[in-house]
Amino acid sequence: MSEDVDWTKVAALLDELYTAADGLERIFPGRKFTLDGHLVGSIGEVTAAYMFGLDLNPASTQGHDARSRDGRKVEIKLTQGSRVAIRHKPQHLIVLHRPIGGPIRVVFNGPGAIAWAASGKMQKNGQRPISLSRLSRLSQEVAEHERLPVLRDPPV
Repeated sequence: MSEDVDWTKVAALLDELYTAADGLERIFPGRKFTLDGHLVGSIGEVTAAYMFGLDLNPASTQGHDARSRDGRKVEIKLTQGSRVAIRHKPQHLIVLHRPIGGPIRVVFNGPGAIAWAASGKMQKNGQRPISLSRLSRLSQEVAEHERLPVLRDPPV
């Protein structure tokens, strides 16, 4: 990933997206316009790559989003909500949360097996949900040597 990214501009653009979604929800009461899917996934991936020095896999690679410097396969999740869902047991899992207005915080950074074992039952869409509060508690049990080192603060 390029080191020449203007993260201030990225943060401003993200704030514009959140403002637009909030405006749509005010215009259409009772209808949610949450940012999700590929958009949020890609934001999470590029942010985690910057923070942890990860090498991203090509977009939509099955299984894992990136590889760490020590060779671990990494699944990355970002949400503005209160939960994430995982489709498989990742080797390593990074879960980020960005409330409206930011900044991003790391909720979980550790072996994916821990989160997989604690996640809910498989849904019809093939995903297993887990709350951020549960992931935060699980994160406290992760030994420092099992975490990927944060090389840079969250840029957005």
